[in-house]
Amino acid sequence: MKKRNSQDAKAKAKKKKAYGAKRAKFCKFCVERLNTIDYKDVKTLSSFTPERGKVMPRRTSGVCARHQRTLVVAIKRARNIALLPFTTD
Repeated sequence: MKKRNSQDAKAKAKKKKAYGAKRAKFCKFCVERLNTIDYKDVKTLSSFTPERGKVMPRRTSGVCARHQRTLVVAIKRARNIALLPFTTD
């Protein structure tokens, strides 16, 4: 039976460290201390909708739960008055 040498262990630890390295997520709206999200601010809202037109989930966008709920409502309002598209063609 072969014993593991220290080089294998170091390489494995390095690989695991590189894969598991994640940056800390923070809520953009909490940092800017915004209580309301305006549905007329198309530039901000479009940054939370990818090309397909769906709303980004919290785990991807990094927005807190409270602001995610208000963000979804603002995006839906902007879609209803044609400021944002429902989908892309």
